[in-house]
Amino acid sequence: MDAPPLDELSAKLGIVLREQELIRQAFVHSSYHNENPDMVPGHNERLEFYGDAVIGVTVSRLLFEQYPDEDEGFLTARRAALVNREALAEMALEIGLDRYLLLGRGESEAGGATRPSVLAACFEALAGALSLTEGHDRTDAVIARLFAPRLEALAAISGPPKSAKSLLQEWSQRYRAAKPTYHLIETTGPPHDQVFRVAVMVADMTLGTGSGTSRQRAEEQAAQVAMAELPDVAEMHDEPLRPTAS
Repeated sequence: MDAPPLDELSAKLGIVLREQELIRQAFVHSSYHNENPDMVPGHNERLEFYGDAVIGVTVSRLLFEQYPDEDEGFLTARRAALVNREALAEMALEIGLDRYLLLGRGESEAGGATRPSVLAACFEALAGALSLTEGHDRTDAVIARLFAPRLEALAAISGPPKSAKSLLQEWSQRYRAAKPTYHLIETTGPPHDQVFRVAVMVADMTLGTGSGTSRQRAEEQAAQVAMAELPDVAEMHDEPLRPTAS
């Protein structure tokens, strides 16, 4: 793969990258792999899937420790404010992941290296690759260090963070000129222990489903699922990000 050495990235992460082949794969977009199947062993989508969970565990732990007296709803809203496409894309630029991205010709010409969905996916894939090559503890420490300034900034904000439902409504009004609607799919269980299952739709498109012991909790979970899928749903509406000054 024709990409810069990983020394600078290693310095920004604060660790020596020992198994660089899998780290390199975190930067391979599916468009590049499709055009050059013999040049790379695979693309980064499986690592992205794994890395999403890796980041979620670390950030959840950080919030759990930082807010020992807050409930699930508060912690969930804080996590949504920290772990979303825009935030991960900004962090990807801060540590220079755009320099290492391998994109297909069409994706590159379309500005893929500045698109939030591509950058966020790369950041998640890197987290997955780090977990597999460096182990949980070292990866947890790296992610915690990268998120520390955002945790501090979020703690300084007065008032509770926005819920996933609020964030989804802002996105849908911005990109679809429509408000999300929530539809009850089913209710199961006895009257004293019911579980509600809800789907959220925007412009006749189902973006996510959620379940909970109240309809409100089910709607919030559905919105969380939808927000997690927005990098794909909003692909055509991606706005490029510019690198921040280091």
